[in-house]
Amino acid sequence: MKDIDVNVRAFFGLVLLFNVKYAWPFYLPGLAPVNYCIKADVSGACKSEIVLYVNRLNTEESVIPYEYHHFDFCTGNEMNSPVENLGQVVFGERIRPGPYNIEFLKNVKCALVCFKNYTGGEMESDRRIMTLKKGISLNYQHHWIVDNMPVTWCYPLDNDKQYCSTGFPMGCFVQPDSDEACLVNPNYNRQGFYYIFNHVDLQITYHSGHPDDSVGLHGNGGRIISVKVKPRSINHLDNSKIDCVNTDPLAIRSNSLNRGEHLSIAYTYSVEFIMDNSVKWSSRWDYILESMPHTNIQWFSILNSLIIVLFLSGMVAMIMLRTLHKDIARYNQMDSGEDAQEEFGWKLVHGDVFRPPRKGMLLSIFLGSGVQVTFMTLITLAFACLGFLSPANRGALMTCAMVLFVSLGTPAGYVSARIYKSFGGVKWKSNVILTSVVCPGIVFGLFFVMNLVLWHESSSGAVPFSTLIALLGLWFGVSVPLTFVGAYLGFRKRALEHPVRTNQIPRQIPDQSIYTQPIPGIIMGGVLPFGCIFIQLFFILSSLWSNQMYYMFGFLFLVFLILIITCSETTVLLCYFHLCAEDYHWWWRSFLTSGFTAVYLFIYCCHYFFTKLSIKDGASVFLYFGYTCIMVFLFFLLTGTIGFMACFFFIRKIYSVVKVD
Repeated sequence: MKDIDVNVRAFFGLVLLFNVKYAWPFYLPGLAPVNYCIKADVSGACKSEIVLYVNRLNTEESVIPYEYHHFDFCTGNEMNSPVENLGQVVFGERIRPGPYNIEFLKNVKCALVCFKNYTGGEMESDRRIMTLKKGISLNYQHHWIVDNMPVTWCYPLDNDKQYCSTGFPMGCFVQPDSDEACLVNPNYNRQGFYYIFNHVDLQITYHSGHPDDSVGLHGNGGRIISVKVKPRSINHLDNSKIDCVNTDPLAIRSNSLNRGEHLSIAYTYSVEFIMDNSVKWSSRWDYILESMPHTNIQWFSILNSLIIVLFLSGMVAMIMLRTLHKDIARYNQMDSGEDAQEEFGWKLVHGDVFRPPRKGMLLSIFLGSGVQVTFMTLITLAFACLGFLSPANRGALMTCAMVLFVSLGTPAGYVSARIYKSFGGVKWKSNVILTSVVCPGIVFGLFFVMNLVLWHESSSGAVPFSTLIALLGLWFGVSVPLTFVGAYLGFRKRALEHPVRTNQIPRQIPDQSIYTQPIPGIIMGGVLPFGCIFIQLFFILSSLWSNQMYYMFGFLFLVFLILIITCSETTVLLCYFHLCAEDYHWWWRSFLTSGFTAVYLFIYCCHYFFTKLSIKDGASVFLYFGYTCIMVFLFFLLTGTIGFMACFFFIRKIYSVVKVD
C-alpha cells in the first residue's frame, strides 16, 4: 500500500509542473484509510475530529452550480479549505469545511450551528431571502463529504427498493395549485409555502477495530463506513432554547417579508454513531453504487454492440475472402490491355485513388488532432479501468484527460505532417501552426464563452482567471512545443510512397446511384457506430447533467473498443462500394462517414435535453448546448480519424497487391 501511495504522489508531483496543485491524501481515497478514535493519538495514527466538507450545490433544473455560501447558509472557516486539483476547478467543485463539529463516537442530540436573521424592507436582507427561496424552488441539492465519502440521502422507491442519492435538497416548495407534498415529509404540504431544511440528522456508521485486521485499535476506534443524512424542517419557536424534537416545520410564505418584519432561521443538527462490523471498509461504496443503474442494461448494451460488430465483421470477411480475393486474382492473371478495358470496378480508378484531396491542409489538421483525442481517450479509460480514476478520486478523470491531451502534441504534429506531406503540401509552417492552434482553439474558445456566462451568473462553475492562465500555459507552453517536435519529425521523413501512380488527367466519375452518392453514404455511415454506444450515452449524460455517479469504466472501455471496430468496418465497407462504383473521392468521405456519428450524438443530446431535463432559463440552455458542442466536436475528430485511418490502410493494402502496368 505504501508503494502505491508513493507512486500516486509521484504522479501528482509531475502534475505540479503543469500548475495542478496536489492537495492532501483527502484526494487519494482507498489508498490510505483514515482511522478514528475517541482520543486523538499524538503520533497521528488516529483522529478524533471528523471534518464534514460541503461542496457546491447544483440541480437538474439548471446547469449553473453555486457555492455553499451563496445561499446564506452557516459557513465554517473557509481559510482551511482543501486545494482543488485542476479537474475539480474545471468541473466547478468547491469543497469547503462545514460548520458542523463532529467528534468520533460522540452522539449529539441537538446542537445549534448558527442563526440567520432577515428583516423585511432591507435590500441586502431581501436579496438573501430571495436567493434562498429561488434555490429551494429550483430544487438545488447539497453535496457533503465525510472521510472522502459522499453523505447520502436514502429514501424508498415505488418498487420497494431504496435509493441512496449523493445529494439532498436544501428545502422544498409546494406549488400553489399542487396537491403534491414534499418527498422528505408528506406533512410539508401547505400550498405556496417554502420549507427550508434547517435541521439534519447525521447517522455515521463505522467499522470498529479488531486485533485481526489492519485498524489495530482493538475496539477503541474504527473506520467510517457510511454517513447518511435525514433533512428536516423545524420551527424553533424559542430561539433561546432550540427544540429538535419539535415536528412543526418552518414554513416561509412565497411573498416577500413586510417592511420591518423579522424572520429568524436556526440551523441545527444531530449526530448518531452506529457500529457495523459486517461491512468492510473496502466495500463501503457498494451501497451507493448498488442503487445506481444495474449492470443488466450494460450487458444488453454490450450484446447489442457485439451483434453489430459480428454483422460488420462478416460483411468485411466476405468482401476480403471472396470478392477482393477473386478480383485481385483475376486482375493479376490478365495478360493484355484489352482485357483491362473490359473490366470495371475499383481497379479502374487506380490512377486516381491517391489523387490529393481538396482542402488537404484542413484534413491533415483534423487527423492530427483526432489522433491526439483518440489516444487521450484510450489512455484515460485504461487508467480508469485500473481504478486510478474512480469516483472517489474527485477531479482525477478530468485532470488526467487534460494532462494527457497537452502531452500528446507530438503524435498530433507527426501525423498531421506526414499526411500533409503525402498530399504534396509545402506550407509546413502553416501546417504545424494550424495543427497546434485550430482544434484546441475551437475547444478553448467555446469553453471561454461558457465561462463568461458562468462569471456573469456568479456561479461556482466559473473557472478563475488564474486557472485560465494556467490552461493557456499548458497549451502554449507544453502542447504547442510538442506539436512542433512531432511536425519536425514528420516532415524530416520521406513522403509516403503510394503503391500506384497517379494519372495527370483526372478520370471522369460516372453517374452514381442514390446509395453511392456522397451525402446518403455519409448519413448511413454513422448509424451503426451510434447504435453501439447510445445506451452508454444515457448513463454518461445522466452523470453530467442529472447528478448520477458514473463508475462502470470497464463497460465503457469495452464499448470504446467496439466503437473503434465498428467505425473502421463501416468506413471500409462503404469505401469499397464507392470505389466499385468508380468514385475515387474517398479522402474526405472516409473521415466524414464515421465522423457523422457525432451528428447523431448531437441529436441524441437534444433528445435527452427535451425528454429528461426540465431546464428553462436561457443561460442554462445556452450552457448545455455550448458544452454539448465541445463534446460533439471532440467526438467528431475521434470517430472521423478512426474511420480515415482504417480506410487509408485498407486502400493501400488492396492496391499494393494488384499488378498495374
